[in-house]
Amino acid sequence: MPTSQDMTTEFDPGLLDALQHQVAVFARRAEQTRLGGTGQLRNSMDRAAYLLLNRLDQEGPMGVKALAAGMGIDSSTVTRQVAPLVDTGLVKRTSHPEDGRAVVLQLSPRGLARLEEVRSSRRQLMVEVTEGWTPDERESFCTLLTRFNTALSVRQSAHTGGPATESAATAAPAPAAPSTTEGPADGSSESAQTS
Repeated sequence: MPTSQDMTTEFDPGLLDALQHQVAVFARRAEQTRLGGTGQLRNSMDRAAYLLLNRLDQEGPMGVKALAAGMGIDSSTVTRQVAPLVDTGLVKRTSHPEDGRAVVLQLSPRGLARLEEVRSSRRQLMVEVTEGWTPDERESFCTLLTRFNTALSVRQSAHTGGPATESAATAAPAPAAPSTTEGPADGSSESAQTS
């Protein structure tokens, strides 16, 4: 069985260094800007809220455990992240359609409208950031970034024993990274977070 070192030497170390550096830069910039869109809606919804609302929109009503499993985080984290969304009326708790005793989380009409506002703003940001790209370049970048995120998810699930999360079918389209001319990464907020 090949070791990690064996696998690393099969590839160009310089290219791998450049790749990991650009991923670190992307993670930092994504965190700094939240890639939140343009105009008044810029940075107006944090990552956790956006991912939760988006998943409820894509998958429909579901319980906390199912939502947590699909996102690769624990139920207590989902409960904590959903609470302000319920308090502000973006998410509502309803009875499960097949088991009235169970409670499911559902995107409210207000939540759907808010999510679409944020999506529209983020779409505009993607237009601006990828200005000058061809449609094929945008599609290729999205395909490769989705593939990269899926591979990270599979790797994480292999280490934690849980299911792979945020599949291409349910995840929001991946945003493009800003300029790639930044200097060496400092390691201070470089890791991507999954919650």
